[in-house]
Amino acid sequence: MAANKSRVMHRSLRETPPKAVGGDGVWLIAEDGHRILDSSGGAAVSCLGHQHPRILAAIAKQASRIAYAHTGFFSSEPAEELAERLVGHEPGGLGYVYFVSGGSEAIEASIKLARQYFIERGEPKRARFIARRQSYHGNTLGALSAGGNAWRREPYAPLLSPSFSHVTPAFAYHEKRDDESEAAFVARLAAELEAEFQRLGPDTVAAFIAEPVVGATAGCVPAPEGYFKTVREICNRHGALLILDEVMCGMGRTGTLHAWEQEGISPDIQAVAKGLGGGYQPIGAMLASGTIVDTVRNGSGAFQHGHTYLAHPLACAAALEVQKVIAEEKLLDQVKERGRQLEQRLTERFGNHRHVGDIRGRGLFWGVELVADRATRQPFDPKLKLHQRIKSAAFAGGLGCYPSGGTADGQRGDHVLLAPPYIATSGDIDMIVERLGAAVDSALKNIGHGA
Repeated sequence: MAANKSRVMHRSLRETPPKAVGGDGVWLIAEDGHRILDSSGGAAVSCLGHQHPRILAAIAKQASRIAYAHTGFFSSEPAEELAERLVGHEPGGLGYVYFVSGGSEAIEASIKLARQYFIERGEPKRARFIARRQSYHGNTLGALSAGGNAWRREPYAPLLSPSFSHVTPAFAYHEKRDDESEAAFVARLAAELEAEFQRLGPDTVAAFIAEPVVGATAGCVPAPEGYFKTVREICNRHGALLILDEVMCGMGRTGTLHAWEQEGISPDIQAVAKGLGGGYQPIGAMLASGTIVDTVRNGSGAFQHGHTYLAHPLACAAALEVQKVIAEEKLLDQVKERGRQLEQRLTERFGNHRHVGDIRGRGLFWGVELVADRATRQPFDPKLKLHQRIKSAAFAGGLGCYPSGGTADGQRGDHVLLAPPYIATSGDIDMIVERLGAAVDSALKNIGHGA
């Protein structure tokens, strides 16, 4: 091995990223002293920024008591308190929580619980799951099967479960016809979902899985008005569950603690992670309705699933303090206020940009989609790797953002996702948009497309 090569398997095996050696609120600090404004919270994770003193103190306090105890033998005080905070008031009927180590694990648990629920109910035929194209639900094989991210799925296609099928996403910018009203678009999507239930056999479908606001795969895509109410009605009619993936868009990111609160419905099972612990410890969770859990309790008596680090005391202590800070400092109000500012600034900077086709999002969760032609919505040639060029230009200019490719159809399309920490100031928001504007224009200039 060459002396300058890292033994760590980084995302790119051809280059080693710079080391982060410090954090300060919305800033990350590299070993060369370069300060990076973290405008995406990594991957919409760092909702309270970096090195928050209250969270660090909570972790240290818990570590001085008990760092780890296996859930086959013990529970812990932070796990019980965090669960009570999250579901003690049974939001939307969600009465129980299962703590895991991240979003993919939360989705795996959701899929398995849905399946076991129907076995315990005497409906073993329900083994099919319907999801959407241009979705992302995680990288483990079950979660990858559920997801509709074509690029991530492709190498592993022979390994993915045939129990999952995919329908058209509620992605108006690319899927709604020009002569179609929003209501007609929703009706068409509903008809397609109904047809998929019928194709599979309604009594074989366990659940429909969706992100209330689609995250990294499509770039902060909220559903049209009434879409999720219609989906909820279809699931109810056929006796299927609704699983909502709020790993990226949940825990306050869109302005309410749960993104589904803005849709006027609630799920039977919900997956959360990222903003749950703010990156201070690896943690995710599955929230489930009392009906589902009671069915299993009164049947076999045990959820046939598990991981080594379930309800890890340090992770739960960190997440508990993150949620306390968000509540006590009324940061959801701040998410709404800063979100309105971010929308306004993005519109001012990019609304008339010849290569920005769409600006979309909710709360502090926004996406900017780049196009070669605004009129036709034609994406740039994927070979140009525009999203990677924007990421590099932004980093050089002191901005960390989250650009991705394959926005339009899994292969073509470029967008930039922004998910600033809830503690961001008005000045931080202005700086984010200013630096992003410079990075986008620089990247476009380098491929021969001026602003």
